[in-house]
Amino acid sequence: MKALRRFLDKQEKHFTEGKLKALYPLWEAIDTFVYSTGAVTRSGAHIRDALDLKRMMMMVVYALIPTVIMALYNTGYQANLAIAAGAESTRWQAQVMQLLGLGFSPQSLLSCFVHGALYFFPVYIVTLAVGGFWEVLFAVVRKHEVAEGFLVTSLLFPLILPPTIPLWQVALGISFGVVIGKEIFGGVGYNILNPALTARAFLFFAYPAQISGDKVWVAVDAVSRPTMLAQLADPLIELTYSWKQAFLGLIPGSMGETSTLACLIGALILILSKIGSWRIMLGVLIGMTATSSLFNLIGSATNPMFAVTPWQHLVVGGFAFGTVYMATDPVSAAQTDTGRWIYGILIGVLVVLVRVVNPAFPEGMMLAILFMNIFAPIIDWLVRNANIKRRLARNGVQ
Repeated sequence: MKALRRFLDKQEKHFTEGKLKALYPLWEAIDTFVYSTGAVTRSGAHIRDALDLKRMMMMVVYALIPTVIMALYNTGYQANLAIAAGAESTRWQAQVMQLLGLGFSPQSLLSCFVHGALYFFPVYIVTLAVGGFWEVLFAVVRKHEVAEGFLVTSLLFPLILPPTIPLWQVALGISFGVVIGKEIFGGVGYNILNPALTARAFLFFAYPAQISGDKVWVAVDAVSRPTMLAQLADPLIELTYSWKQAFLGLIPGSMGETSTLACLIGALILILSKIGSWRIMLGVLIGMTATSSLFNLIGSATNPMFAVTPWQHLVVGGFAFGTVYMATDPVSAAQTDTGRWIYGILIGVLVVLVRVVNPAFPEGMMLAILFMNIFAPIIDWLVRNANIKRRLARNGVQ
């Protein structure tokens, strides 16, 4: 490690005064990713905290590890299940599996993990390369350091995509998310929308055939397998998955969204490290439970989504993943404690409204969070003004 430190120190002069000065943000990003920054405040009062933005983002990455593990396993598991049932795959990933001699057994952990990794990592690498390019480009043009927030965005985005998504669409999507969802607002700390969800929303409306429907969730050609949420929404389709399978994540869906158990482990890490807001998470759960219970009481003879219970809403679609990792985005979410409760509850209400009232669009988590991202600053403004009025009234000031 000392040799690496000496190497980086020797290169610094080329990026601070030499011909490569314009690329200083890229060098600084590499240097501070490997080592803590040596910059210190030399005058004036300041606050020192061991948890800076880079460490906070790395903690979110650690919290995402359980969902990544499930993404690797379940993507391969679903593909191996289809192939074991007689489906044929002509994709290059299946050819690599045959070359490696791993077979396609759903009971083989190694086969499932490797098969899933062959789908997940190409998407992740394209996201890193293309999104990283935009991050560095904007940092160089604006002459500031590369923001660490992309570490999280680059991992969130592949997890909310189907395994069969074309890689050129991944490049387009992350470009839209980084540029339109974040950089045009000024970069990290100024964006009002979650960049990863903005990228997914772009792909959903631009290329719906590759990100929705029944044929994109299992990484095998021509295999049609609707998600559990789609089965609940369609009375003509028999429900073939149990609640336990959905809770563990052994169902078709976006690569990292299927496992509620993995999301709960991530939630525990975020809450204990005080990075993720438990008020938002609990608020989303309360809003979802109250609204879905109300629909359960009302009932409907034509819309089966009225009968979906809170326990089912919890484990289907992107509810758990969105609640833990997306709704709690520290930049685009509400900032006041009271505002976080309101923000979370309204997301829970909206996601059930979208799922139930519009059966043609059974998944509503993405739209609910993006919609509330827009209203988060207004919620905080109302909360702050209410506090000011309350204090003035308490002290007898007109």
